[in-house]
Amino acid sequence: MIPQPLTGEALRWPAEWEPQEAVWISWPHREDLWQGGLAELTERYGALCAAIAEQAEVRINAAASLHPSIEAVLRRSGVQRFCLFDHETNDVWCRDHGPIFVQRREGGMQVADWAFNAWGGKFAPWDKDNAVPEHIAASLSLPRLCSSYFLEGGAIEGNGEGLLLTTEAVLLNPNRNPGAAKQELEAELHRMLGTRSVFWLGKGIEGDDTDGHIDDMVRFTAPDAVLSITEPDPHSPHYRNLAENNERLQDLRTVDGHRVEVVPLPMPQPLVAEDWRLEQLPASYANFLICNGAVIVPIFMQAREDDRALGIIRECFPGKKVIGLDARRLVLEGGAIHCITQQQPCPRA
Repeated sequence: MIPQPLTGEALRWPAEWEPQEAVWISWPHREDLWQGGLAELTERYGALCAAIAEQAEVRINAAASLHPSIEAVLRRSGVQRFCLFDHETNDVWCRDHGPIFVQRREGGMQVADWAFNAWGGKFAPWDKDNAVPEHIAASLSLPRLCSSYFLEGGAIEGNGEGLLLTTEAVLLNPNRNPGAAKQELEAELHRMLGTRSVFWLGKGIEGDDTDGHIDDMVRFTAPDAVLSITEPDPHSPHYRNLAENNERLQDLRTVDGHRVEVVPLPMPQPLVAEDWRLEQLPASYANFLICNGAVIVPIFMQAREDDRALGIIRECFPGKKVIGLDARRLVLEGGAIHCITQQQPCPRA
């Protein structure tokens, strides 16, 4: 029998660097996306799954009819730790349409299921994506706590100790929760995730279809430290928003009042796609996945910039294997490594 869902103080949202049982992915299958590069993209997914499988089980949302071809890609990539689930999807962004897994303080796990409308109704259809958390909860026999508020997983970042970061450009956007005030949204975050403090940043990077997800800009590396994207060029379209956000971060404190260290992480050189809906692609080294003993980082085949970013990330995660994966094909559709993954933490003992 599945337990009733808990709320608020009975819950804890673990930090991404805490032990993980699995990582969820929604497999790409639409030929109308990716500028005709679906075959190339599936090979990239194979490489990503291989990196994850060294650290945790790969769990994949996909219609059953796709399972044989997916298994062939995974076997070709040397992936052995995986499980395929008959969960149909519209698109690949599992961070945003998938569940957020939280620990129950009394033991075990549960699923936080937010409403999903494809980043403010931008990319129909999204009905299958919106149903993914319910399907995962049922497949894993986990309690599911639902919210009527619209929120994507890439819009929030947590330190595992009650502090959550987000942006006004997303959560206060009329295309998500019209009329909702900060206090109202903070209360719902605390109810769903067990967090205790919310710190608000402003706008996101240029070209971001999400309106400004936090996971392209600021990421916790420890309870009292973050990596934050910087842009020193005043002519860059990113400059103003990132400068304002980094100024706000000077006031960031943990729940118990300790100052949070802010480590600058530079942007790659601009990525531009010709004849495409995005004038500038939202490429960011902050869109990495922490998975047990590894950090999987998007790179953009820019030798100097990639090496510099990987070096900074290695310094922030001593003892972890830092892996760079080419994310150029992914970023064509507006995301990278973190956007297509959703970690499932180990249950609280």
